[in-house]
Amino acid sequence: MSTASTRPILAVTLGDPVGIGPEITARALAEPEATDIARPLAVGDAVALRRAVQVCGLDVRVNPVRSVAEARFSPGVIDVLDLGIAPADLPWGRVDGTAGRSAVAAIEAATRAALDGEVDAIVTAPINKEAIWAAGSKHLGHTEMLGELTGSTRFNTMFWVRGLKIFFATRHLSLREALERITAPNMEHAIREAYTALQVFGTREPRLAVAALNPHGGEGGRFGDEEIVAITPAVEKARADGLDVVGPIPADSVFHQGLQGRYDGVLSLYHDQGHIASKTVDFNGTVSVTVGLPILRTSVDHGTAFDIAGTGQADPGTMRAAFRAAVELSPFAGRLREVYPPTA
Repeated sequence: MSTASTRPILAVTLGDPVGIGPEITARALAEPEATDIARPLAVGDAVALRRAVQVCGLDVRVNPVRSVAEARFSPGVIDVLDLGIAPADLPWGRVDGTAGRSAVAAIEAATRAALDGEVDAIVTAPINKEAIWAAGSKHLGHTEMLGELTGSTRFNTMFWVRGLKIFFATRHLSLREALERITAPNMEHAIREAYTALQVFGTREPRLAVAALNPHGGEGGRFGDEEIVAITPAVEKARADGLDVVGPIPADSVFHQGLQGRYDGVLSLYHDQGHIASKTVDFNGTVSVTVGLPILRTSVDHGTAFDIAGTGQADPGTMRAAFRAAVELSPFAGRLREVYPPTA
């Protein structure tokens, strides 16, 4: 086990208190490995965490604290930065504005702690968009919220699965709108940002592949001309600037090639193109990492699963993977602040 002074402090938000977030957090932090490799601090409502411990049948004690400095980081104890927002009798698995307010407050508290240098990284459990909107939030999700809280305009998502890092040229857009965003300037920007992120996270000479948009890479324009007018020119510009970038490579093979070790990263062109590839190969092992922020944030890659919330059945595998990823990436946290300095 690493010494206490070298183990990173991780702020783990509970997510929506009536979803599966508290349960997967409780299970992951109750495991001896959690305190062996890190100093974990749950962030949310202590009553929600206690309920999760109970429904999961865990032999662990919940220790509410008012600050990071009060946390004990001891085996058999889960420290929680207690927000005191959600009551103990909120119904499981229902959209609730109070639950949404708790989820938002946890993200805000964890982000402040990271910006202030009190924690090395944050790990987030899932939130429910309807619930945070009911609480007054206008954000589409975690990533947009974190961007505003840190003043970042460069934020984006990176999936990390079995050593391969997957980036996204477009994210939360309809497919029609995403296709309209596939332009040469936008692709040049996306390639540059993905390449920078690979370097930030320790790959000195990254190899980046860009996925094609159309079947068979467009077949010379017969199946669409985006490869000709937008993607290839952007790749050629990046290569002229000295970046090791290849593509467009047909999407039905590029992710497989990446997983075989041919590339360090793959740039997906739209949300589902990269999500389907990563989650099919390893749903529980896929970790979401927000890039472009001055702080390190990893996350599970699934939702609140209201249908099984409160049953103790939720698989903590994704939270466990996100927690381990935060530990592994924590040495690069200082580099994030240099490349993406906070402005908020």
